[in-house]
Amino acid sequence: MTDDAYMNERPNAWGRWGVGDEAGALNLIGPEQVKRAAALVRTGQVVRLAQPLSNKTPVPRHRSGLQHFMGRDGGDYAAGAKQPGGFQFAEDTVVMPLHIGTHIDALCHAWCDSRMFNNYRQETMRSTSGATRLGVDKMPPAVTRGVLLDLVGLRGRRLEDGEVVSRSDLEACLVEARLQLEPGDAVLLHTGWLAAQQGKSDVDFDSEPGIDHEAGLWLAQQDVAVIGADNFAVEVLPFKPGTVFPVHQCVIRDFGIPLLEGLQLEPLVRAGRHEFLFVAAALPIVGATGSPLTPLAIL
Repeated sequence: MTDDAYMNERPNAWGRWGVGDEAGALNLIGPEQVKRAAALVRTGQVVRLAQPLSNKTPVPRHRSGLQHFMGRDGGDYAAGAKQPGGFQFAEDTVVMPLHIGTHIDALCHAWCDSRMFNNYRQETMRSTSGATRLGVDKMPPAVTRGVLLDLVGLRGRRLEDGEVVSRSDLEACLVEARLQLEPGDAVLLHTGWLAAQQGKSDVDFDSEPGIDHEAGLWLAQQDVAVIGADNFAVEVLPFKPGTVFPVHQCVIRDFGIPLLEGLQLEPLVRAGRHEFLFVAAALPIVGATGSPLTPLAIL
């Protein structure tokens, strides 16, 4: 339960949707946002924004990679497995971290000072049961307007590792696209980082372009519902000296905004659309800190 004796002195959205809220900024997506976004569909083209998942999908060293096991396949029948009525089937099992490839961070994924979003205590995260509060199963689907901010187009090149995306960069992208952010938007940032990793056998997860704390705070204060990027952590790595994941702390812990990481944005960039119907729904794994998913841009 929350504890009113603790006060978060940083700008935040604690209590905005009630002391028992666990959905955070996704509360900003209601029927009006869904209808507004649906009206953006013009051609009916559906663009998948997820990376393919396999045992070759890169992960940082502290996470295990994806393991794919066949429980039954054609070899079983070749070896004499029964096939009543001629019926045959295959099935398999996947073991993987939930923060792999294209995935979403639940609101229980990151916190500081022993407090999570909306003043939930860190004790609500248990090794035996997972997150009893703010788990990914508490995260409603996002069906809203997607806004692509193309930093590569703004710079005229892929961003370099460690390159900061500032608030002014985000505002400049909006000016170029002739758009303004509206409450409930899903903002997707194209840095070119993921495309630059293609073909690499050893991906460096300690250095990437991304937004800084000021840019993250500004996005939060525009009432966006989701922030995503085509990189590992959305925020710039390495961090500013003296800080540790400042954007995660700001947007997840303070404002209840989930982060979408590892987006495949090149197809969307090629389509040339900066606003579109955006759809994403996490796997409702009870008590989980995140989930792989397949976000869609419907043009």
